[in-house]
Amino acid sequence: MSFWKKAVTIAIGFVVGIGCLVTATRADNYPSRTVAMIVPFPPGGPSDVVARIIAEGMSRVLNQTIIIENVGGAGGTIGTARVAAATPDGYTLLAAGMGSHVAAPALTPNLRYDSTKDFEPIGLISNAPVAVVARKDFPAKDLKEFIAYVKAQGDSVKQAHGGIGSASHMACLLFTSQLGLKPKLIPYRGTGPALGDLIGDHVDFFCEQVVSVAPAVKGKSIKAYVVSGDTRSSALPDVLSAKQAGIPEFQLSIWSAVFAPKGTPKDILAKLSGALGKALDDPAVAKRLADLGGAVPAPAERGPAHLETVLKADIARWEPVLKAAMAESK
Repeated sequence: MSFWKKAVTIAIGFVVGIGCLVTATRADNYPSRTVAMIVPFPPGGPSDVVARIIAEGMSRVLNQTIIIENVGGAGGTIGTARVAAATPDGYTLLAAGMGSHVAAPALTPNLRYDSTKDFEPIGLISNAPVAVVARKDFPAKDLKEFIAYVKAQGDSVKQAHGGIGSASHMACLLFTSQLGLKPKLIPYRGTGPALGDLIGDHVDFFCEQVVSVAPAVKGKSIKAYVVSGDTRSSALPDVLSAKQAGIPEFQLSIWSAVFAPKGTPKDILAKLSGALGKALDDPAVAKRLADLGGAVPAPAERGPAHLETVLKADIARWEPVLKAAMAESK
């Protein structure tokens, strides 16, 4: 071998060795500073509540602070787009959900991100059914009367949602389209403001995860008519399931998850996914989520691969349904 060939071979080996060393060092040292978890909604909504619980649990596992940054607006798409454009170093994460990653791509024109291409999945946090809730003095005493009243009153009934493409927008689109209801839609910058106006009697009803509305229902500041799915929610045991109420087609469970920007190193993703799994194994974390009506995923339903599968399957399932429901609501 010539001198120059030997020199090139040595140089390449040196670069590869340094690269491996940097990779190992990066994984060993991460996280060496505070991590930001972006919640793409204002404080007080389900994404915010769940994110704060899991960030606290992951912080303990990683021995590093994870702070919550609320970046609301446009049905969660502003904060989500911010994470898509962030440096992929593991220090900016996204507390995402079906609104930002399933509903928004189907319902929001000119979206500034691709939910299947611009993020690295880390893992699911929880699943929660949807409750249809109304202001405390709404005249209907049960679901049958609720449906009849909204049909009769039409767009004089005000239905709130957390912004076009949000989970609450998605949930109510499905609910009202299945029952032929055509209320007037009132958009907000997130669930927190919408719930506040519902409690204040400024709007009539909306559809949101049990995680977010259960405390207000229990406190009797709003009332619930039905919970999606076949079984009752442990957080709202007195509220009929959709199957019990005679509308078995209202099947919807909203998931929450953690993502990172595309290109985040695999070793860092593995460390984050492991921390998420250990946080979910913490009985205190699981109880806090369960008390709010959220179901912690089983170990086999955790991790990046499973989340990626769930995301793609839900987009395929819900995109045509949502687009059709949106068209019918106009």
